[in-house]
Amino acid sequence: MSTASLTLPKGLPPLPLQSTQHSHITALASSLQTMSATSNSACSSCDGLSRRSRHLDSLTSPASETSALLALASSNLQSTSGALKDARDKFDTVADCEPAIERLFWGAREACKEVAMHAERQGRGGVLPVSMKRLVDGSSNKSGGEGTMSLLKPRQNNDTMSPLTEQELYAGADAMEIVRDAHGYFAKRVEWRSTKETMADLERVHFIGVDAMGLLVTGHLTGAGAAVRRKVDAPPAPDTNKKSSGQRRSSVRVTAAERAEETAAKTRDRLQEALQNRDLMKSVGEYEEYLPLSTRVVRELRAIFECLGGMHSDGNSLLLSASSMPSYIPPPEPSLPPGGKVLRTEKVGSGHYTQTTMQSLKTGFPQLDSYGEARRSVAYASVDGYCRQLRTARKKLMPPDGSAGSAIALAQIVDSAARDAVRCIEHTMVVVSGEKSVYRCVVSPTSSSHQNDESGPQYQRALSGCYSFVVSAAVDRLLDLIEYTFLREAGCSINLGSVGDGGAGPGNSEMDIRAAGSAAAAGLRIVDGVRMLGPSLSRLCDLASIGSGESTIASALCISLHRSTVKNCSKTLENLARSIQLDPLEGTKHVPTDARVAKVSSDVVHAIRVISPFASAYKSVSKRRNLPWDEGMGDDAGEIDIFVRFLIKQLIVSLQGKAQNYKNEENPDNQAKTHLFMMNNMYYLLDSLGPDGYEHINDESENYRIKAPWFQSKMNKIFEGEKAKYLASWEVLNNHLTKVDERELNYKDKKDILSLESGRLIKSRFSGFIEDFERIYLVHRTFTVIDPKLRETLQNDIRNVFMARYKAFFDRYASIKFSKKNMENYLKYPPNKLDSLIGQLFASK
Repeated sequence: MSTASLTLPKGLPPLPLQSTQHSHITALASSLQTMSATSNSACSSCDGLSRRSRHLDSLTSPASETSALLALASSNLQSTSGALKDARDKFDTVADCEPAIERLFWGAREACKEVAMHAERQGRGGVLPVSMKRLVDGSSNKSGGEGTMSLLKPRQNNDTMSPLTEQELYAGADAMEIVRDAHGYFAKRVEWRSTKETMADLERVHFIGVDAMGLLVTGHLTGAGAAVRRKVDAPPAPDTNKKSSGQRRSSVRVTAAERAEETAAKTRDRLQEALQNRDLMKSVGEYEEYLPLSTRVVRELRAIFECLGGMHSDGNSLLLSASSMPSYIPPPEPSLPPGGKVLRTEKVGSGHYTQTTMQSLKTGFPQLDSYGEARRSVAYASVDGYCRQLRTARKKLMPPDGSAGSAIALAQIVDSAARDAVRCIEHTMVVVSGEKSVYRCVVSPTSSSHQNDESGPQYQRALSGCYSFVVSAAVDRLLDLIEYTFLREAGCSINLGSVGDGGAGPGNSEMDIRAAGSAAAAGLRIVDGVRMLGPSLSRLCDLASIGSGESTIASALCISLHRSTVKNCSKTLENLARSIQLDPLEGTKHVPTDARVAKVSSDVVHAIRVISPFASAYKSVSKRRNLPWDEGMGDDAGEIDIFVRFLIKQLIVSLQGKAQNYKNEENPDNQAKTHLFMMNNMYYLLDSLGPDGYEHINDESENYRIKAPWFQSKMNKIFEGEKAKYLASWEVLNNHLTKVDERELNYKDKKDILSLESGRLIKSRFSGFIEDFERIYLVHRTFTVIDPKLRETLQNDIRNVFMARYKAFFDRYASIKFSKKNMENYLKYPPNKLDSLIGQLFASK
């Protein structure tokens, strides 16, 4: 506030109060002026400070930026130093890891070679895979480690090689991990000039490590031996008293000696009981599965599979980098042929069925290839050795001269071959189950940890392929054995033509009916074993845990096993029917001179009895094969009764053809022999196969009965018709037993003697009867009826033809003296003597 604003108007006198206020205002104005001056001075000072501050800022900003750049540079220097140190460590990877990996290789090679030499010394060289055999003979083999020798530093001959320890294996596995990490490191820095050379060294060292681990897997899994061992022959006695509807029956362990003599019925009962109780693996085979690996070996193998399991593969080898993986990866080899059906490519009896199982395994994962090759050889040797053992034991049943021997001995040999084939099926199941245990112990625990890797699906497919490769060798050997049994023992190699084919005449058969029946029973027994054990074997050959859904070689071989068995069994059934049709119609061996039961009848009865216990096996064949006597298939297929009816029909045709040969004989009563021959055979068939025939308590197959009405009706019809025709040959005797008219009987002077003419009437009747009776009797007494019941029945039927009339005739005229000198000649056959003579008919000579 200025002083002018405080000046009083002119003309007004100053007041006392106003003067005081004026002084105060003046002092206040002066203070205000001082404050204004101070404020102006402070404002100018502030402006100066602001100018100085801005000047100072312009001086300090470059220094701050420089300090930040220095800090950034320091950080970059630290990162560069770390990268250089890391790169130096990666560049030193080869030098650091190569000694441990080389030690792993040499140790694995020596261990594998020691296993191979030990097997050779024990005579088990056939068990060894090809890679191990080449280690022993020293030939080059890239997959067996010899190709790796060029990648290794030379080793002094005087260097002693101690056995590989578990810690050295783990060190080698760790070195492999370091090599893979280093390779991945340089794969991201391809612009470095030394990257290419360094990556090549890393791949070389890694290849040595992979080969070393493959050798170690091969040595461990081959040296372990078969995954089966013989069961202890100490079966617990079955407790038959403690049976209840809700309690399972304990499975009965059958010893090896008992199994060597086990009948088909006992085998079927044992397997059916095991299937019902779901303990099949406890009841099959003379061996049991077990794990042949020690704890240390299991740890080492798991470490190897864990180390190599998750790596990428191009289908041929492992890849250190996934960037080089092709877009298409082929499936593991060997693979199924087009169509998924495995056909025979090898000679029957060579020990192999198809070339596919003999190829090398190529999954792209070396550890799986080594596992597959090693266990394939062991599994095959286990089945092959068992088959050879059974064949050697069966040869002891052959006669010393090497001939087939009697029909009974031949039937025993064929039945033994079929029994051994079923035993081989059981043993193969145990071998496959043991191999599955090895897989689950060694490979399976490490497979789950790599399911989520980029190579997971490919690795899972390789797992399925390598397991199938192992077990397919066992199934392949079994398939060859079964086909060999059919062709060699069951006679499938003999071509008898088609049933109903008229091209080949009777007598051209190379296999008799009894042998054909034994072969058919053997074929059905094998089908019975495949039918019950085949599904379980197929499940053992698949890996349910992988569930890829793709068909494998092992599963295809299991299908081929069933198809081949059914096909060959149908051939044995056709051979049986054809052998009846081709049975010779001539010759005393086939057409008996005394009209007794023909050999063909007993052979056919034997054949029907031996095949009768295999109703289920026959149904399995008829459902899948179009048989000449049964065109229905599937649900429309017939039962075994249809086949039996066809055999009976063929037998009747053969018997009728043989019976016709009697008509060619120079014998007035040849027709009677024809009819008696048919009667003998029809009665034999009724007694042997009819529902009311004789029961055999010792053998179940002997009690087979045809209960269908057609059989008894057909046999009785033929029998009664032939009997009526046969008895007609005795009817001629009644022609002489006619009554003489009393008016024609004239007596001489003595009333007890007939006249000459009247006597001739009675003489002619007696002489005619005696002549015909002696003629008939002399012929018919050469006939034979073996069955005493039939023989007695026929004798009574013959008596009923004329004995009543003869007795009445004899009693009437024997009291009359119709001959003066030769009365005893006409009365030499009184009824009791004639009855005695008839009682001597048909007696077995």
